[in-house]
Parts: sequence; C-alpha cells; structure tokens
Amino acid sequence: MREPLLALACLATSTVAGAAPDAARLVLENPRVSVWLGSDRDLAAHPQAVVVPLEDTTAARMGAAFWSGSATPGDAGGRGPLMIVEPKPAPPPAPESDTGTRPGEQASSGMSFSVLFENERVTVMRARMEVGAREGFHTHRSDVVIVHLSGGAIEDTADGKTQVKRWTHGDVEFEARGTSHSARNAGKAVDVVLVTLKP
Repeated sequence: MREPLLALACLATSTVAGAAPDAARLVLENPRVSVWLGSDRDLAAHPQAVVVPLEDTTAARMGAAFWSGSATPGDAGGRGPLMIVEPKPAPPPAPESDTGTRPGEQASSGMSFSVLFENERVTVMRARMEVGAREGFHTHRSDVVIVHLSGGAIEDTADGKTQVKRWTHGDVEFEARGTSHSARNAGKAVDVVLVTLKP
C-alpha cells in the first residue's frame, strides 16, 4: 500500500519557509516506522533514526542523510527543519520474495541512485528521476519511506489504475513491501531520499 501524505505539504511549506518547529510533529505512523518533522533539538529523543535535512545550511546539505546514533554536534547544521525517520522493531521474520526488488534494482531509464549509508536497520539512498524518466513495473521487496526534496509530478500505475501524484518539498510517502507499480516523471526532475527498512 502506498501512503501519500499530502497534508504534510502545508506543514512542511510553513516550516521550511520559516523558523524550525517548536517540537517535532508526527507526520507518518504505521507498524514499521514513525516519521517526524523536527529540528536538531529533537535528535536526543530519536537516537536510532535516519535524519534528512530539508534545507542547505553551513554544516549540512539538503538531503545529506545521516544516522542519529552516529551524529556529532553540528551534523544537522542548525535548527532544521529535519525529517526524522525512525524504524520500529522489525516484525517476526518473513521470507523475502525472490520476485521483489530493492530501490535501484528495477528496470528504469533516466534514474540514478547513490547509497548515502547503510546499517543493520536501513539502507539510505539519494535518488533522482530526470524529466521523462521511467521506472518499470516492479514489486517492493522491502518497506520504503520516500522523503521528497524537490517535489514534482509522478505518473503512477498500480492495480490497473494510472494517476498523477503531485509532491512538494518535504512530503513523505510510504511504499509497503509486496506492493507493485510503475512510474513515469510527468514534470521537472525529482530528487528524493529513499529509506529502505530492513526486515
């Protein structure tokens, strides 16, 4: 199941354009992950999380994700805003499907992927979908959280239905393990951070 969080657009826009939020705000919650919009003041409360800066600062670049447990003072580069992606304890192990793919493994054109870091809980990648890029039909082998850095329009085909989804800077979506779809960039180039949760 893909869980778009379009309501986050208003929250992220007001936060990104202005000062950092007063306290971290929960923007996505499900059995696999909690995602918070916050600032570096909130990192102590989330010691085992992926942190994605949503703005460039003197100490950090937008999208330069890091693991909060290995953060040193200044990694967040100021007061935020930050997306804090906190994996929950994994459910009982289930066999991985041999037919599913992880980000970057599916057939695609006009897309690029680079690993930012990996640990026992997550693999974090920066991905770009150029104008007109296509992502072939695939099934997700793992749960994936997508943090949108640029926003854009993606034509998504799932369950025989095609729709154009519009994203803005700071939006978050969840693509569940076992879901299948294909995608095409229907607008400007799209930059995201992909947080793949390990089983």
